[in-house]
Amino acid sequence: MRRYYEFALVVVLISVLALFMMRALERTRVDMEEAMVQADVAALRLGLMEVVVHRESAGGVLPESNNPVDWVAVRPASYVGELDAMPGGRSVWYFDRQAKELVYLFHDGHRARFRISRNGGIQNAREVVAGVSLLRLEDKRE
Repeated sequence: MRRYYEFALVVVLISVLALFMMRALERTRVDMEEAMVQADVAALRLGLMEVVVHRESAGGVLPESNNPVDWVAVRPASYVGELDAMPGGRSVWYFDRQAKELVYLFHDGHRARFRISRNGGIQNAREVVAGVSLLRLEDKRE
């Protein structure tokens, strides 16, 4: 009978440890997804700077599009295009035509939103070249 109690205690301990491990893994997944979004945005910002610097040095005009993905040569891997409504999938980039925002739809359903700024009224000069920058707006949670 004593072995049954010991076995039950071991099962309970393993279950509690597994629960803590699953929660920690979920937090890590969310942090990794945010880091991936930040890396994609950094690549987009560099692409925007490249377009603006090329225009400043060689002349010409900036693209008319409000979609930053149209400005750059390399798109984020999970970019699904310009849409009028939220896509069915998760962990994807898309451009919301109505709001004129580049959006990343996280796995948990909340959205990171970005918009091209052409006015240059940004405090951090490292992120602005000739008045153009990619701003992160407040995230929307569902």
